[in-house]
Amino acid sequence: MSGRAQLMWDDAVTGYDFGETHPMDPVRLALTMGLVRAFGLDAAVDLRSAKAAGDSTLRLVHREDYVAAVRAASANPRAADQEYGLGTVDDPAFAGMHEASALIAGLSVGAAEAVWRGETEHAVNFTGGLHHAMPGAAAGFCVYNDPALAIARLLELGAERVAYVDVDVHHGDGVQAAFWEDPRVLTISLHEHPRTLFPQTGWPEETGAGDGEGAAVNVALPAGTGDAGWLRAFHAVVPELLADFRPQVLVTQHGADTHFEDPLAHLAVSLDAQRAVMESCHRLAHDHADGRWVALGGGGYAVVDVVPRSWTHLVGIAAHAPVDPESVVPPAWRDLVYARTRQLGPGRMTDGRTPHWQEWEDGYDPADRLDQAILAARKASFPLRGLLT
Repeated sequence: MSGRAQLMWDDAVTGYDFGETHPMDPVRLALTMGLVRAFGLDAAVDLRSAKAAGDSTLRLVHREDYVAAVRAASANPRAADQEYGLGTVDDPAFAGMHEASALIAGLSVGAAEAVWRGETEHAVNFTGGLHHAMPGAAAGFCVYNDPALAIARLLELGAERVAYVDVDVHHGDGVQAAFWEDPRVLTISLHEHPRTLFPQTGWPEETGAGDGEGAAVNVALPAGTGDAGWLRAFHAVVPELLADFRPQVLVTQHGADTHFEDPLAHLAVSLDAQRAVMESCHRLAHDHADGRWVALGGGGYAVVDVVPRSWTHLVGIAAHAPVDPESVVPPAWRDLVYARTRQLGPGRMTDGRTPHWQEWEDGYDPADRLDQAILAARKASFPLRGLLT
């Protein structure tokens, strides 16, 4: 197995472009790759592309008629069928939509294949993490569900247990739906409470069905949750579940939209806490999945100040070449930011926070809304897995 992480990248991913007024600005991808290069991380990884996902791969998760509808809308955006979630405000159709979406999916599938086949321990596709797409519909800025496709490919290759941990501010509903009755896949999502945020799912009581009962875990966090609460929730749920499940591969989704500057949500998490969770996921992959780790991007709409820094930290951690949070952002990258956006880029790789949290074992406060959310998740899902709440 190679000691070097793989970073999946292809310049054509910036063709995933819903238009200049849409929050999902592809400049966030270009700026992230620019910052990765500015810190020399491209020399610390094996930089790889992959083929776009073909129809047989897409059909591991998506219905044939839906893929056909995406192709048709891609060729003629004005003919997009809104019954498939295409041509909507969230998911406007655009020329080349199928090709760009299939490429992002192919990069995540390629990352999963490389990890499973032992070509690398860790693989990162920060362009992926499009976790809202359903088998038969686009949703929430997501056309093809690359995390679900990567997991489905792992199962096809022979994996018997795959864990998926999603820390995007929005519920990982599409991945949960894809494996709702499949006990081979444990999905864990930490997200803002569905009362206050799209997609209004991810209640603690959503625990799977049939043979997959207990294989879905949802931690619905109160709006306003900051570093200490977010990290307390993560550590109160994720490590114990992974230790019990013993995944052969850990797939994680690192949407940067938990950040306090993100314009589309209401959590108050810092870059430094996001980095702490990335480090924890890295460690958990080594502790419970023999180091096999597929790390994906996701949401994030503070496209200059937050997303590039967050995902550059992710690449550095996966590459075993972590970027010091106190590092000054290279001036050449800030010049790139100004040239591309006419905005001033951030000066350091930190928000100046030192995240601390209280471990769950240190006590439950029945009056605290965050603790109530954690306990609700544990009560709903832990007994189904034979674990104590």
